[in-house]
Amino acid sequence: MDSKNVIAAIALSSAVIVLYSLFFIPEQSTTKQNLAEKNKIEQNTDTPSLEEKETLVQISREVALKESKRVQFENQSVVGSISLKGAAIDDLTFKNYKISLESDERVTLLGPRNIEEGYLIESGFVTSDKNIDIPNSDTIWSVVGNNKLTEKSPIKLSWSNNQGITFEKEISLDDKFLFSIKQRVINSTDKKYDFYSYGQIIRNKIPEGLSNFYILHEGPIATLDDELIEEDYDDIQEKKFSRTSQKGWLGVGDKYYVASLIPPKNEEFKTTFDYKNKFRANFITTIPQALNKNSSIENNLKVIVAAKRVDVIDGYADSLKIDKFDLVIDWGFLYFITKPLFFGIDYFFKLLGNYGLAIIAITICIRLTFFPLANFSFRSMAKMKALQPEMVRLKELHKDDKMKLQQEMMALYKKEKVNPMSGCLPILVQIPVFFALYKVLFVTIEMRQMPFYGWIHDLSERDPTSLFNLFGLLPYDVPSFLVIGAWPVAMGVSMWVQQKLNPAPTDAMQAKIFMFFPLFLTVILAPFPSGLVIYWTVNNILTMAQQVFIMKRTTVKTVT
Repeated sequence: MDSKNVIAAIALSSAVIVLYSLFFIPEQSTTKQNLAEKNKIEQNTDTPSLEEKETLVQISREVALKESKRVQFENQSVVGSISLKGAAIDDLTFKNYKISLESDERVTLLGPRNIEEGYLIESGFVTSDKNIDIPNSDTIWSVVGNNKLTEKSPIKLSWSNNQGITFEKEISLDDKFLFSIKQRVINSTDKKYDFYSYGQIIRNKIPEGLSNFYILHEGPIATLDDELIEEDYDDIQEKKFSRTSQKGWLGVGDKYYVASLIPPKNEEFKTTFDYKNKFRANFITTIPQALNKNSSIENNLKVIVAAKRVDVIDGYADSLKIDKFDLVIDWGFLYFITKPLFFGIDYFFKLLGNYGLAIIAITICIRLTFFPLANFSFRSMAKMKALQPEMVRLKELHKDDKMKLQQEMMALYKKEKVNPMSGCLPILVQIPVFFALYKVLFVTIEMRQMPFYGWIHDLSERDPTSLFNLFGLLPYDVPSFLVIGAWPVAMGVSMWVQQKLNPAPTDAMQAKIFMFFPLFLTVILAPFPSGLVIYWTVNNILTMAQQVFIMKRTTVKTVT
């Protein structure tokens, strides 16, 4: 095989990555559209609705938090408060995650309903009886007993409607991100009522900093009766999605964080994603609970507002038996490669203490896995390189008869038992692994703000240095499109050296074109996560070492 096949395979790999990042819509997106159309049902009047009388006001978060009395909560992972007006969880900050490397400010996810960044979770009961007062967003709840929620001390909220019916909520918090809510309705009258339970997530606007990559879903998400549903914000602005199911969960996901609801067990419910001046993801049970005279009803739902750590998400999926909750993390259509690859990297991180070293270790493992295939390929490439003089002679001899040239070339390959395409196989086989590693670096919060050595302070971001100011030695900044860091340059150099080890094209024009491919790929891959560039650079170095070793051991008799 001549070098055009190797370079073409590398170029194809990079081109596909770029096109995938910009245009590829995962298979679930096509499926979700069909499901949304097929299962779309009209929202019944019992479903809790957004109160359109609400208007956003231009006040700060701090002022909004002071407008209502609150119950504070805190554990080792989160801190925030629950508004007694509406009993909404509308204030939550992650204690262990900074908004950026340069800032000590922590990531705040939830916010009060009346500010522009409002993002909250509420739950309760509704009834079809219009004569019964039920709690709404203006209801002022009372605290019974303990007035701070911690992992060791739950709280109890209560409200009575002066019609003989009392609503209660007992809320507990674990040591991470789980709120457990036991809801109860107590009837002190001699009448019977039917109640439906609900939970809903309200978000006032599309969040700033949305990745807007087709390789990553951000927005309403659910698994309903074993099927993954992913709706983008613009999807539900155009058309509401509704579906009735027997089991599942629903939520709103960001790149690294999620707010989710797990409906009561063994109850059929309807899930709705819609937009009415605000985005909403909610569920409502479809079969009413009968509240008999002088009796009570209750149920339990779970609220998980979490940083999407793999161990945390998988832990909740297992302990709470939440069907396919691990898909909160967007592993993509290469799930069967992406998630095991993450576990491999995480294993080496725990062993070596650095995710950059873990990426290098996993790169070595991948090279060892593909070692037999690479051996076969490089032996074939060594033979192709030895055949170059004869190929040049044939091209010169039959330069005016392309058909004859092809026949002679095929005869030469057959005689020397050489497959001209075999050199592409290792690269083509590694394309899915390359995609999967890109996905792992892009979506997992474990990689966020994780340093390597030297100037790489975040493996999930691009190399911040630039060739055009000599990697920071010259005292000026360069435009973002000229930020081509030291690691991308090292990757490009390794590609150029690797290209020199391969058989050169016999066509002069092809040779001139191919010599620019390392430069082209350096520019293309410079904005990619530095962890991915480190992987590709180390992979190139290991490939070259293996290639040199095999070529020195491979002998080919001279063609005559």
